[in-house]
Amino acid sequence: MQKWLANLRKGYGKKLVSLHSWNGWIVVILALTGLVLFQGLWRGILGEGRVIIRYIHIVVGIASLLPVLYYLALAGKHWKQLKGKRWQKVNVIIVLGLLVGWLLSGLLLWQFRAVGPAWSNPALTVHDVLTWVGLPYIIYHSVTRLKWLKEPHRRTVKTGRTEAGLHPAAKPEAVMSRRSFIRVAVGAGIAVAIGPSFLKWLGNAASPGAKLDDIIQSDANKLVPAPTPLPASSPPIGGGSRGSFRIYTVTPIPAFDNSTFSFVIDGLVEKPLQWNWEQFVALKRQVQVSDFHCVTGWSVLGNTWEGIKLKDFLKLAGVKPAAKTVKFYSGDGVYTDSLTLEQADMDDVMVAVMHDGKPIPSDLGGPVRLIVPKMYAYKSVKWLNRIELIDGDHVGYWEERGYDIDAWV
Repeated sequence: MQKWLANLRKGYGKKLVSLHSWNGWIVVILALTGLVLFQGLWRGILGEGRVIIRYIHIVVGIASLLPVLYYLALAGKHWKQLKGKRWQKVNVIIVLGLLVGWLLSGLLLWQFRAVGPAWSNPALTVHDVLTWVGLPYIIYHSVTRLKWLKEPHRRTVKTGRTEAGLHPAAKPEAVMSRRSFIRVAVGAGIAVAIGPSFLKWLGNAASPGAKLDDIIQSDANKLVPAPTPLPASSPPIGGGSRGSFRIYTVTPIPAFDNSTFSFVIDGLVEKPLQWNWEQFVALKRQVQVSDFHCVTGWSVLGNTWEGIKLKDFLKLAGVKPAAKTVKFYSGDGVYTDSLTLEQADMDDVMVAVMHDGKPIPSDLGGPVRLIVPKMYAYKSVKWLNRIELIDGDHVGYWEERGYDIDAWV
């Protein structure tokens, strides 16, 4: 072991430069793959390739442990070399803290099924905070340490003006080092580009209830009459949802009014049914409390949903013996998913129209959405407007792109 450490310390300077380079590439790959995983647009474009991107993100995230261990092996000599360089020491601590924080929170998100929402929800928040803070810091640190900034002829920004009484042949006055100028410019650019979005995210994270209120206020649906909540919904018997919904969509969010809304049950049924909004909102509803889990690792707990149980709809239409699968259509015209008849018969599968005593807003999949509490949320089809009974299997939108067909939590 001692011989190995001695060999590591040989050529210390070159190894340290290589370490910084590896750290930089790791952060770049994690940033790019993380952006692809976060943006709904890329989810639709990449198809099953998104699963590969996810595994690259996970593998590179785990690999970030190697530079940390490598640095620790060199830490003693490196720390001595930084004697008297306070800010460089601070930078080392910050970068190591970011890498370790990303690694640990990422591992929890990767294993969110095993650790549960009590760990995965805080881990996602930590991962977000480190990304919002860490990436701008690393970008700033990397740009301001570019090699060309150290070249003598690039070190200063000089004035070319001739002041009164100054001989025209006099040398221009150096007013700011180029490095200082770049630091100020890059720092200001990052603050302008990222600052407002970070503050918005911070406000939403600090007050998820306020964010939900904003989503409700910006509801694009124009449907009358609004559903009147049952006593169990207002106030909600679940006590109000705990957590923050993240809005993912692969299409523009649709909006509905009385002229464009309809709800249909057809296919292999004894009696095809169709309702307009006035008829649909008059149907007898029930209330249930359930948790809502997204496959990306976050959860919203204690939601009070109000609607009609799916199995009651199926009884109303009458399922023909040839039917095997219940297929769901989204009002965006793109998204579909399905459940087996056995899954559809679960008592808590609901066609919901209200959440915590208020109409479900368009951003959260209203006016009508499916709720399947025992499965991840990609099964809970948003903007639900049609249920079809079919005699074969159906591979839904996300299942075509690598997700599990059975999405059990």
